Amino acid sequence: MAKAGDKSSGKAACAGDVATESGIKNKQRRHLMFTRWKQQQRKEKLAAKKKLKKEREALGDKAPPKPVPKTIDNQRVYDETTVDPNDEEVAYDEATDEFASYFNKQTSPKILITTSDRPHGRTVRLCEQLSTVIPNSHVYYRRGLALKKIIPQCIARDFTDLIVVNEDRKTPNGLILSHLPNGPTAHFKMSSVRLRKEIKRRGKDPTEHIPEIILNNFTTRLGHSIGRMFASLFPHNPQFIGRQVATFHNQRDYIFFRFHRYIFRSEKKVGIQELGPRFTLKLRSLQKGTFDSKYGEYEWVHKPREMDTSRRKFHL
Repeated sequence: MAKAGDKSSGKAACAGDVATESGIKNKQRRHLMFTRWKQQQRKEKLAAKKKLKKEREALGDKAPPKPVPKTIDNQRVYDETTVDPNDEEVAYDEATDEFASYFNKQTSPKILITTSDRPHGRTVRLCEQLSTVIPNSHVYYRRGLALKKIIPQCIARDFTDLIVVNEDRKTPNGLILSHLPNGPTAHFKMSSVRLRKEIKRRGKDPTEHIPEIILNNFTTRLGHSIGRMFASLFPHNPQFIGRQVATFHNQRDYIFFRFHRYIFRSEKKVGIQELGPRFTLKLRSLQKGTFDSKYGEYEWVHKPREMDTSRRKFHL
């Protein structure tokens, strides 16, 4: 057995397989050997990296291209429903779907934002801040009314979309987005909510200028529909003078919402300043028509046990 002061035996142990440490009963000695093994691994990795860099510098322009690191995103399983912008079928669907009147500039967005019954302060503040992000949006409280009764009233008052923020234990945890008058209706799980006061180094409150909207990585037919749904919440002509931008970024089926302001430091340098709020959405279901929890026909429902069989398979 190696003694604590025997450095040669310690180095020999570091060079061996780390699995042999499991036979050492002394916890401190075992931790010391594992630390030395990790240091040795880092040294070898750094030496190999420096050697490769020298070889690339020696080859100059003849050096082979750098290998692309493998990530879950670029190893994504191919989805047959991936949208091709030049596909005639996709173009026809876009011209005849429920959002066609918006994209043809026949209608202008008018949004009603409401909550679940008896909302608490955090949910109320989130709705108020959303109304400053989405132009021409109005916050009303449910007062015990069922959604089935609210929707006809919204249609009669020319609202184009209904947003319902649900909560659990005084925290916003869900969002229903229903396009009026003919649907569809999407149900999202909401998480990682941060109000404006909770965001560090945030900018001043947003102005009334119409923001630009950015939609990232909505590539499948389902994702394309969700992206068009978000786009229809904002007016057609953004006012770039306001330097405000709302971003819906889809990554691994999680939709990250951020609201920023551009900061032009010079003619060539530009930065962004977050205004808030921020939150993350996860699609749970997409239903045809307006909200109907009992008789509604669902286009897509997230079933974790059947759909989440691979970490590299995504639906949006």
